[in-house]
Amino acid sequence: MKVNLFHTLFLAVTAAAIMSCKKTDYPLTRETPAEIDSIAANYYENYLKLYPLEATAQGDLRYNDQLPVNIDKDFISGEISFYNSVQNQMKKVEYDKLSDEKKTVYDVLDYTLKDKIERYAYHPEYIPFTQFGGLPLDLPLLGSGQGSQPFKTEKDYTDWLVRARKFPLWMDTAIENFREGIVQKHTLPKKLVAKMIPQMSADEIITTDLEKNIFYGPVKNFPKNFTDAQKEKFTREYSDLITKTLIPTYQKMAHFLEQEYLPKARDTDGISAMPNGNEIYAYYAKSWTTTNLTPDEINKTGIAEVARLRAEMEKVRQQVNFEGTLEEFITHVKTDPKAFPYKTADEVLGGFNAILKKITPKLNTMFSVTPKTPFEIRQTEKFREASASAEYMPGTPDGKRPGIFYIPIPDPTKFNVTSGMESLFLHEAIPGHHYQISLQQENMSLPKFMRFGWFGAYGEGWALYTESLGPEFGLYTDPYQKMGSLSDEMLRAVRLVVDTGLHTGTMNREEAIRYFLSNISYDEAAATAEVERYMAMPGQALSYKIGSLKIRSLRDQYQKQRGAKFSLAKFHDEILNQGCLPLDVLDRKMKLWAKRQ
Repeated sequence: MKVNLFHTLFLAVTAAAIMSCKKTDYPLTRETPAEIDSIAANYYENYLKLYPLEATAQGDLRYNDQLPVNIDKDFISGEISFYNSVQNQMKKVEYDKLSDEKKTVYDVLDYTLKDKIERYAYHPEYIPFTQFGGLPLDLPLLGSGQGSQPFKTEKDYTDWLVRARKFPLWMDTAIENFREGIVQKHTLPKKLVAKMIPQMSADEIITTDLEKNIFYGPVKNFPKNFTDAQKEKFTREYSDLITKTLIPTYQKMAHFLEQEYLPKARDTDGISAMPNGNEIYAYYAKSWTTTNLTPDEINKTGIAEVARLRAEMEKVRQQVNFEGTLEEFITHVKTDPKAFPYKTADEVLGGFNAILKKITPKLNTMFSVTPKTPFEIRQTEKFREASASAEYMPGTPDGKRPGIFYIPIPDPTKFNVTSGMESLFLHEAIPGHHYQISLQQENMSLPKFMRFGWFGAYGEGWALYTESLGPEFGLYTDPYQKMGSLSDEMLRAVRLVVDTGLHTGTMNREEAIRYFLSNISYDEAAATAEVERYMAMPGQALSYKIGSLKIRSLRDQYQKQRGAKFSLAKFHDEILNQGCLPLDVLDRKMKLWAKRQ
């Protein structure tokens, strides 16, 4: 039986996790403030045992052969018990006697545990993956040799075989969970399920021509020191894994989704159509924004921001003497020849390097503490460039791998500068993600769960806030770059309106796409993909704008309080010096900082 096999794995892992947080680990006498660090370290060490893919992503190789069925009811029950055991340990800490820094650690761990426990009240396991994310979409990259799973040694190759052989058990549980979701009327929209079926039957996953199968990548790229015997052994074992395990597993899921799940999926677009849907969405809005803002409050904020940004775009329209309406101008900038100045990829990269050169003298006036991690601008590799977006890939704290800003340039002559080159660089590179993530990873005084932690409202909020620094860096003087920065910000404002509209039932998919296109210069296919992403991940799209507005409001507040004594560099340093935080925790942290000033 699947469940009995799973119990063996689950109970061993979870028992170890919970045992390590037993009450006897800590004295029952008065706690010393430092023990919040011990609790935090213990928590994260055992969390990685429960979620070994996260350990793999961080370069922690200890659990590279593990793939727990973390969507199983028994696993979830044990996971919640583990979180409760950590909470019980935290009750012994004398919070008032902690330093300001340790209070922040306590607050972040307390928030994290409560959020993880509350999430399970809304049964996310009924939708184990979507067209946008989940293990079936992550596994091909992991097994390709191009992802975070290493393939350098014999043990690495064996680890992947052990891990991948557990995948059918996870997928069988996913099917059971989808079926339970049908019974509970907790299903995905039909429009999204239709996108998932071809993903499960993509040729690079299910082709029996192994040379073209993505999972055969490690065989085609054996380490140079492998012997012929090793190569023969792993070629045979990987061929069997692909043809006898992975291909049938994906085909089984594709058949289930098409024949059984799709007919019973819902015709509605937003989560409010499900039982307790409004309550579920209120939780996701709270979780993704890390605030207590209601969907209605967020919607009103979005409408106000869209109106403000449209007024700013109108000024640009007038500046370039465009005679049509604002909607026509938004469409026009997609095709205006002035927006396509580049002929070669090197010219595009040169444009980004020129931005870095321009802002570098101003960085020291805005930041006292800067990352040690090196930084590079690179063109996205050809094999993934066609479908890639501009992105930041973090470096390693030891400096061996730089932080890299990747920019896809499949055709330099079609690279549109109104996509916001300057704002894009500030967001994805410096001082956005590169500064924030590097400083967080380099801060060895932080507990590991914070060094490698992520809250979208803070992380994406910081990156979006840095876009607003453009004028202070001397950027956005060109009207097309200004329009690009406004378009980037408009995307995040529109998300507030569309996400809340979809999931409270006041806007359907088609209305959301029309609203999107009337404010942002995307084509219909790109707008549709965006809207369907929001349908699949209720609340996620709210985090960017809510986070940036919070950081901007804190800056305005303390700039007004301190007047001439306000130091922007000290403000930025304080915002960044303990990594990603829930926004309410950030608010408390900055109040304590202001008192110290």
